[in-house]
Order: sequence, then structure tokens, then C-alpha cells
Amino acid sequence: VQLQASGGGVVQAGDSLRLSCAASGLTFSGYVMAWWRQAPGQRREFVSSISRNGFTSYADSVKGRFTISRDIAKNTMYLQMNNLKPEDTAVYYCAADPSQLVVQSAPTRWGQGTQVTVSS
Repeated sequence: VQLQASGGGVVQAGDSLRLSCAASGLTFSGYVMAWWRQAPGQRREFVSSISRNGFTSYADSVKGRFTISRDIAKNTMYLQMNNLKPEDTAVYYCAADPSQLVVQSAPTRWGQGTQVTVSS
């Protein structure tokens, strides 16, 4: 399983970014996909997940601003981030696991991260 995240960058507060996660070695029909993030000096935290049937979940801190989606044909997951805030600054990771519960607590498959920096 390989997960390749991309799309990070440096933006100003209020701007938008879209992250992508290209998956290989797995199919979305068998895995729950998720985004996590880790800010400097902080623990890695769950951001959002999308289940095998398309059910989505979000952390309270991003609800209403972030949207997770996937393109099954491209085997790619996305995270549309709108109205970004300085506190969204972090390395964002994509993750996968067959279990909804596990992907939101301790995913077993991780991609490398992509840096998102939001300036005020």
C-alpha cells in the first residue's frame, strides 16, 4: 500500500487549498480513508474520514470548512480546505485502514505528509 499526499503550500488566512492523496495497492471498496494532521509540537490528530460507502466524518475544528471526497476511478482522495486559519498550519497526512474505528484512532497505513502553512 502506498499513499502519496500532495497539494500543500503557504497561504493566507481565509484562502483555500485542495490536498490530494493518490493511493496504490488498495481499493476504496476495501478501505476507509482519512486525513490527519500534526502541528509543530503537537500530537497528530484526526481531521476527516470517508468510509467505503462514502459516509464522511469531520473533527469539530474543521467542520463546515473542510470537505473530504474521493474519485474512485482515479483511486485518489481529496481534502478541500476553505477559510483556512493559522491554527490549520500542520503537516497533513493521508491514512487508510479497513476499519472506520481504527482509521480515526490509529490507522495502520500512512502516507508521507504535505505541509500546509497559513499566515495571518
